[in-house]
Amino acid sequence: MDLRGYLKVLARRWPTVLICLVLGIGAGEAATAVTTPVYEAHTQLFVATRTGADTADLNNGQSFSQARVQSYAAIVATRQVTQPVAHELGLEYTPEQLASRITAEAPLNTVLINITVRDTVPARAARIADAVAERFITVVEKLETPKQVAAYPDGLDPSTSLVSPVSLGVTQQASVPRNPVSPKRLLDLVAGVFGGLLLGAGLVALREALDTTVKTSDALGELTSLPVLGSIPYDRSSARQRIAMDAASTSARAEAFRRLRVNLQFAQVDDRPRVIVVTSSVPGEGKTTTAVNMALSLADAGMRICLVDADLRRPSVAGTFGLVQDAGLTTVLIGQACIEDVVQQAGGRLTVLTSGAVPPNPTELLASERMEAVLRELAATYDVVVVDSAPLLPVADTIGLAPLADGVLFVVRASKTGRDQIRSAAESLSRTGVRVLGTVFSMAAGFKGKGYGYGYAPADVPVPRPAAGHEEFAGAALRSPAGEK
Repeated sequence: MDLRGYLKVLARRWPTVLICLVLGIGAGEAATAVTTPVYEAHTQLFVATRTGADTADLNNGQSFSQARVQSYAAIVATRQVTQPVAHELGLEYTPEQLASRITAEAPLNTVLINITVRDTVPARAARIADAVAERFITVVEKLETPKQVAAYPDGLDPSTSLVSPVSLGVTQQASVPRNPVSPKRLLDLVAGVFGGLLLGAGLVALREALDTTVKTSDALGELTSLPVLGSIPYDRSSARQRIAMDAASTSARAEAFRRLRVNLQFAQVDDRPRVIVVTSSVPGEGKTTTAVNMALSLADAGMRICLVDADLRRPSVAGTFGLVQDAGLTTVLIGQACIEDVVQQAGGRLTVLTSGAVPPNPTELLASERMEAVLRELAATYDVVVVDSAPLLPVADTIGLAPLADGVLFVVRASKTGRDQIRSAAESLSRTGVRVLGTVFSMAAGFKGKGYGYGYAPADVPVPRPAAGHEEFAGAALRSPAGEK
């Protein structure tokens, strides 16, 4: 996946990124709240040598101090310094604990030693820093004081004075710090923001890697090697209202079904199917909605259309139009009625053959010779017969029904149907030798507005209908409602 594709994925899964961002900010704030504030106190020492007044002695003393000052900085946190300081100030720290709170550094080419003390109490940090500096001076000067050589019986030469060659002085007393050096709220907040964003991006990448559903119509075409005849945008209201093809509707869904009608007509110019089965791989992909609105769209183009509900396990066409379901396809198949006795009209423009009573053996009924005869009889009466069938993978109904039709339209739901499910369903159709007309990408991300703002001009003259027995989509099939583009 390239960067542009990944950014699209992030935009599509923005709730995940937002939740992780909020969690990261909360974690940063929590880290600041639970962390005990730590304060730093600073003091500075100057190292000098006791030399003569001439220039050579001064230069030698400067070089001597710079050579020794690095070693002095390592002595600051030793037990010789920390133990007396802890005892003098009455601290609860052990010498080792106190040493862990002290740092010393000697900048290069200087004779300065910077001592830093960290503590949770600002005033105590300042007291410790000053006490460490004073004790450190004593320790260093004692270490640098030369020992007298015992040249006399009593071990002392009264004319000799033992003095340390170096002298340390405090150039900066420690002041009580006002602001803590830790925690740093802004730094914790920034870290939380970046951490949350990284976590969100990682989760999105992981979900995308584990997600096997199809997100775009291009991906669907590559997976199935079938033409994508239509991409139907998702609409929240579609679950409550399947019918999108109102006579004057300019909604995004209605326009998408009109494009599906035109693409289907032009894709099958040489061998136009008369009986089209609409199916999907699993339930809930919008096959019934597609069959209903495609039938209405073809009827709006001036064709005589019969919509057949052949989903004999979960029929829903009758409920969509508010028709009677008890008498229908199964009634005709068992010979209790003729087709013309049980067909119903929907909206004055569409003929519907409902499912009838749910039978105990739908697979056998749909694959029977009687079912083939019913479909041929309907094809002889109507320009196109649209058959809503059961999903392919859960049951074998459509596998037996599809060879009786002229073609199959395969519906796939965007971001819901897995690639393995699509492959299995397509392979099932391929094994039966069924002619697959193409796919319909259902509930896809699309146009968000209520309509295109490109309305139809009033049509005072009705669209002419083809003569009875018309055999092709051409003519009335390719004529759109007045003003349609």
